[in-house]
This record gives sequence, C-alpha cells and structure tokens, in this order.
Amino acid sequence: MGRPRRPLLDRERIATTALDIVDEQGEFSVPQIAKRLGVQTASVYHHVDGRDGIVELLRERVAAGIDGATLDAEPWDAALTAWARSYRAAFAAHPRAIPLLTTSPVRAPKVLLQYEKAVRRLLDAGFALPDVMPVIIALENLVLGSALDLAAPEAMWELPDETATPLLARALGAVPEGRADQAFELALTAYLGHVRTLLDTE
Repeated sequence: MGRPRRPLLDRERIATTALDIVDEQGEFSVPQIAKRLGVQTASVYHHVDGRDGIVELLRERVAAGIDGATLDAEPWDAALTAWARSYRAAFAAHPRAIPLLTTSPVRAPKVLLQYEKAVRRLLDAGFALPDVMPVIIALENLVLGSALDLAAPEAMWELPDETATPLLARALGAVPEGRADQAFELALTAYLGHVRTLLDTE
C-alpha cells in the first residue's frame, strides 16, 4: 500500500482538534486528541512538545485572528485602539480557551513577535521603558475580560424579587442591547485616557 497523500497527523490537525475540544469543554487531554484523530496517544507526542506544546499551538491558532497590522496605525492611540478591538474579537471567538491560555507562560514565537511589535510601537511613541509592559498587560486584562463577557448571557442578573433590589432592577431595565460592547468601549476610553497621561508626565 502506498502512503496517504495527506499525513494522518501533523501540527495543524492537532491544533484544530485541540481547539475544537477546548471550544466544547474548556479543557483538553492528549488522549482525547488522539482518539478524535484516530491515532495512538504516543503518535501525538511525536509532533508536539507535550501538553505545553499543544497549549502553544492553541495560542498561535487563536492569536492568528489578531490583526497585527493595526499596530502600524497613526497615531499610537489609534493603533492601540484598533489592536485592542482585533485582539478582543479573536479571543471572543474562543472564550473557553482564555483561562487555559492566560494561566501558562507565552512561548509561541509568532505570538512573541506580535508583543515585540507592540513594545516597539509604544517605545517609538515615547513611552518610558518601565511603563511599556504595564500598558500592554492592562490592555490585555481589559480585552480578555470583555471577550469573556461577550460569551456571557445578555442578562447576567436574575432578580427573583425586584422589590428587594429596586434600584438594581431599574438600572438593569435601562440597559440597552449590546451591554458588553458598551462596557468595553467605556473601559477602553478610560484606559486610553489614563495611558495618555503617562506620556504627559515624561
């Protein structure tokens, strides 16, 4: 018998299968991946550096949805705004992957290069070196929290007795559709307002 035209197993298929499993249940195991691909667990390990290697494949796959070209926009705050929106959209597409990816160190070379670009953009804008990573990390906190919020039910508060919390009931009744988007834009505006002050104090 000749060899199949397409290999039974490669890193792309492992990443796709792992992400499918994470999207379904928020976690994965190597035996689960192997079972879905119809191979032995040991075969998966021939293509990746253990579980951590699969996590980095997932990181690369999700982060591929971020448009790194947004960081080239002018001025710097427009670049940061566009990057934040693209970043949020990429992770909102896979919200169950967020806890998995935020609790392990970033090692994927392609992802590290995007951070490198963000650092360079901020330095070129005039930010002091000690401020650069706090600015990026704070943006990530905002973005990832909002990406999770997008996956939450539109109605996050259920009031069995509105008379016990009448002000909350009125406030909830006044919330228009798209609360997650509105909250994100509010937080992003406030964030950028503070970040601009870091340049003013240099």
